[in-house]
Amino acid sequence: MKNATLIPAVKHLDLIYDVGMHRGEDAEFYLRKGFRCVAFEADPENISFCKKRLAPFIANGQLQIIEGAIIDPGALIAGQKTVKFYKHDTYSVLGTIFGDVAEQYQNPKASSNVLEVAIVNFTDAISQHGIPHYMKIDIEGCDWVCLNVLRMFKERPNYLSVEVDRTSFAKNQSVIKVLIDLGYKHFFVVEQSEGVPSQVAPFPAREGKYLDQRCEKDSSGLFGEDLTDSWKSPEETLRMCRSIQMAHKIANLLVWNNGIMTKWRFKGAKRLLAWTSALIRFFAKAPVYAWYDIHAKYDNEPKFRQ
Repeated sequence: MKNATLIPAVKHLDLIYDVGMHRGEDAEFYLRKGFRCVAFEADPENISFCKKRLAPFIANGQLQIIEGAIIDPGALIAGQKTVKFYKHDTYSVLGTIFGDVAEQYQNPKASSNVLEVAIVNFTDAISQHGIPHYMKIDIEGCDWVCLNVLRMFKERPNYLSVEVDRTSFAKNQSVIKVLIDLGYKHFFVVEQSEGVPSQVAPFPAREGKYLDQRCEKDSSGLFGEDLTDSWKSPEETLRMCRSIQMAHKIANLLVWNNGIMTKWRFKGAKRLLAWTSALIRFFAKAPVYAWYDIHAKYDNEPKFRQ
């Protein structure tokens, strides 16, 4: 796409996009740090919860919630205004518009309920609100849609984050390639389940106001210059992604859900299962039941300061 055809949009250094707001864990963190926030959420129950939780920020105009699901524009049918959303009945964080993804999250004790939700045009949303300083993307199976939409704009967020695909190294290669094409050259992989709650914010803060608190469970945690001084190259990042994928594959085969070792009933089987989990954790340098985000850094542009 030639520069002449790219969509102009103003970059706002005090603005963050929370794409996949969930229960407001991240949005409240950004808001309390002094940023404005545009949050996207498809699950009606989560939206209702966040409207109560974050009511003061909505009232003062600091937060705007866009309700509905972001989908691939190429998959739209003429006149289509809603899309099926698979709401996980046990873990609200696992909602998705993809039936095959929803099936991966199901087990005998957990399934999904199908809802019809509004469709969000992400291109229009960016055109209206502008390019943010940081864009957190966490919408099960649709992160790549947001990245492709960014290709259409002249400006880029200074920072963004997307989920690591634990099952496919090829998908992570594709994501890194897209990010490089967008102009991102520095990366950092963050383990979410234990790594985020144990993060310690730098003082003084490098992003917005300093908050003396630990990040919530299920949140994406610190971002931008608050995150780290040790940004990695694409090659280093892909090596980490490969290790994550291999650890996930081994854990899924042996110790997760219906893994081979979970079916063993002989004496000492549980202890052996625990030892195997610990060994996988040692080599992966992270919890067995872990999930990850890739943070990407664009350029050393001016940062928001409170």
